[in-house]
Amino acid sequence: MRLLSDRLSWRLDGRALILMLVLLGLTAALAGLSLLSGKYPIALDQVLWALAGKGEDMVRMIVVEWRLPRVALAILLGAALGTSGAIFQSLTRNPLGSPDIIGFSAGSYTGALMVILIFSGGYYETALGALAGGIITATAVYLLAWRQGVEGFRLIVVGIGVAAMLSAFNAWMIREADLAVAMAAAIWGAGSLNGLGTEQLLPVALMLCVLLPLTLFLSRPMRQLELGEDAALASGVDAGRTRLLLMVLGVALTALVTASAGPISFIALCAPQIARRMTRSAGVALLPSALTGGLMLLAADWAAQHALGVQLPVGVMTVSIGGVYFLWLLIREGRK
Repeated sequence: MRLLSDRLSWRLDGRALILMLVLLGLTAALAGLSLLSGKYPIALDQVLWALAGKGEDMVRMIVVEWRLPRVALAILLGAALGTSGAIFQSLTRNPLGSPDIIGFSAGSYTGALMVILIFSGGYYETALGALAGGIITATAVYLLAWRQGVEGFRLIVVGIGVAAMLSAFNAWMIREADLAVAMAAAIWGAGSLNGLGTEQLLPVALMLCVLLPLTLFLSRPMRQLELGEDAALASGVDAGRTRLLLMVLGVALTALVTASAGPISFIALCAPQIARRMTRSAGVALLPSALTGGLMLLAADWAAQHALGVQLPVGVMTVSIGGVYFLWLLIREGRK
C-alpha cells in the first residue's frame, strides 16, 4: 500500500491481515463477555442499552463506569506489553528477550516502589518513577553486556542477573516500609487491574496514542536490524540511533503498564512468539503481537475474576500460565 505520493508505503501480508481480523473479533467477543459477567450478571440487551447511555442508572454505572474501563485497560495494557516484547525480542534476536526476563520490568517496579514508599507519590509521580527506573536499568544492563558490541544471549543473561538483584532489593524495601504502605505496595506489585477506572484509562490511552505510532514508524528499520548491523547500515539504517529509540520506546511501554497496574509478567514474553507462529513470519511483527497481547491479558483478567470462584490479581494468572511456557522455551533454546 502506498500513500502521500509513494512517500509512505508498507506491505500487507494476507495471512497476517486475516489473523489480525480474527484477533480483533475474539477480543470484541471476550470484551462483551466481560461486560456481561460478574457478581451482578447483566443481560446483553441491558449492556447494549447502557453503552448507548440509556437503561437503568445502576446498570449504566456497573457497565460504563466499572466494567468498561477495566476491559479497555486490559486490552490497551496487553497491547503495550505485546509490542514491548516484540521490540526486545527483535533487538536481541532471541525469544527469551522480553522486558520481564531481562530486568526492565523489575527496574520499572523498583522506580515506582521508591516513589510510592519513600516519596508517597501519586499516579503521575509513580509513572515517572517507573519510566526512570526502567531506563536506568536498561542502560545498566546494556553497559554490563557490552563487549565490543552487544550479543543477544549475553544481554539476556546479564538482564536475568540484574532482575534477580532488583527483585531482592524490592522485597527489602517493602519489608522496611510502614506496614499499611508496604501491604498496598505488595498487592499492587502482584499486577492487578482491580480498582482501575477512567482515571487511569485516559492517561494510558493518550500515552499509547503517542508511543504506538512511533513504534510502528520504526517497524521497518527494526526488521532490517534483524538481518545484522552491517546489512542494516548498507540499507541506509542508522543502527545505533534506531536501536536506542526502540529501547526507549520499549521501556516506556513497559513502564506505562507497571505504573498503571503493577508488573504483569509473561505477556511480553509469550504474545510475540504466539503471533509469530500464527502468522508464520520470519520475525516478530508489531501489530499481531500487540493484538495478541491485548487478547491474552483480557482473557487472563477474565479468568482471574471468574474461573476459580475467587478474584485474583491478573499477575497471578499470567505467572501461572506463563511460567510453564517459559520453562518450555528455556529448554527448547538450551537444546539449540
